[in-house]
Amino acid sequence: MNVPSYSLLGVRVDALTEGDLSALIREAAARNERHLVLNHNLHSLYLYHHDPAFRKLYDRADHVHVDGMPLVWAGRLLGYGLTRENRLTSVDWLPHVLKTCAEEGLRVYFLGSEPGVPEGAAARFREGAPGLRVETHHGYFDAAPGSPENERVLREIDEYRPHALMVGMGMPRQERWILENLDRLQANTIWNLGAFMDYAAGAVPTPPRWMARLGLEWLARFAAEPRRLWRRYLLEPPFALVLLARDLARRYGPRGIGGRS
Repeated sequence: MNVPSYSLLGVRVDALTEGDLSALIREAAARNERHLVLNHNLHSLYLYHHDPAFRKLYDRADHVHVDGMPLVWAGRLLGYGLTRENRLTSVDWLPHVLKTCAEEGLRVYFLGSEPGVPEGAAARFREGAPGLRVETHHGYFDAAPGSPENERVLREIDEYRPHALMVGMGMPRQERWILENLDRLQANTIWNLGAFMDYAAGAVPTPPRWMARLGLEWLARFAAEPRRLWRRYLLEPPFALVLLARDLARRYGPRGIGGRS
């Protein structure tokens, strides 16, 4: 897919839109291709720079969309062509993409969350996408490579042959699982989507969308789960600011745009 890509805060992001994500699933299914579709927010940014396995998976990604307004703002400061349309959080785009899957007869597989949650999420999504073909499996299994439970999950995915495999085990567990099993996953598109099932099933309150539009979605999530998320939202953003300062210095400093070489 021909969209602009940018080097931002030491990572790569692609200027994808919601329509692009729907087209990705359709085209990968029609051509029987496999695409690894990941996303970046401030948390993944931190993990990318601190977790070698996490970084290895992202370096194999075919597409990396932006999940969060802070990265859009950082891109704007650096003069990149990122807009609000490129901020793609699954709470917003996934219902529309799954509707496309239902209309096209594409198979979807949800993997992750607590037992019972994936089924609840699938039922909720079917309300807006009648006829959606989706199978599920919770994320509370022994995911160690070669374990009987992991082998059973891989067989189920292989037999179902989903056009879209959506993994929601939380970062970085979901990325490690995808990396360890990537060469065996029989799916046209593979996604890392965090708590998307928890939100859809109502297991975790969905942040108000007006807060998301203002870039304050993190505040609602922090208020809902402070014990789990305090480190992510209080300690990791300063790291991103250091990276932004470095990028700004490179782009606009004496040797950057307008400076001498």
